[in-house]
Amino acid sequence: MSAPPWRTAMRLRRAAARVPSAGLSLQELAALQGSAAQGSLLLLLAAPCLLPVPGVGTVLGLGLLTLATLLWRGESASLTLPARVAALNLPQRWAARVLQLLSRCHGAAQGLLRERLSRLTPACHEPAPRWLAAKVGLMALLIVLPIPFGNVLPALALMLAGLALAARDGLVLLLALLMAGLATAFGLAVTVMGWIWGSQALGWVWQYLPGPWFGG
Repeated sequence: MSAPPWRTAMRLRRAAARVPSAGLSLQELAALQGSAAQGSLLLLLAAPCLLPVPGVGTVLGLGLLTLATLLWRGESASLTLPARVAALNLPQRWAARVLQLLSRCHGAAQGLLRERLSRLTPACHEPAPRWLAAKVGLMALLIVLPIPFGNVLPALALMLAGLALAARDGLVLLLALLMAGLATAFGLAVTVMGWIWGSQALGWVWQYLPGPWFGG
């Protein structure tokens, strides 16, 4: 981060109390957060995915996929918000909640995170390892897919990864990978159960439909 976590947390907390009635765009939220580094962008794009705002998960998920592509190509120094994502406007209420959430995250970084196992985390403008890019891409895909409550665990995994990258805390990055595994398992389980229940419901409907409708 370009500023100490406690200072960023205070700035975001003050901004949350002064959100204009027209709301804030993602570009404006990024400017308030004060950094376009890998960790800060992951935090910014993942945090709104926790909110029940229609359409936000899809747009930000696509933005995260773009970010994953850039990380895969090793373009860490040129990370920017895609134009469509940067222009996304959050209403006043939700923008304030995002700022409060980001403030808490940066506050937690001050007290709980520290540089350890730093060989697992790239420096601010170093190319990210491809396994990290793949993890971001997978979590973004889970966010985009219409899985009930499917945004929560992937978003938390990405936020943990963002904090870990910002603080160069390899231990927290490993926790983020564990959370990503849980998110993947949850998404697969919900998808399989939905397919099974859907097949059973279709079989039940098929069984009780009048035979003459199908030439019986």
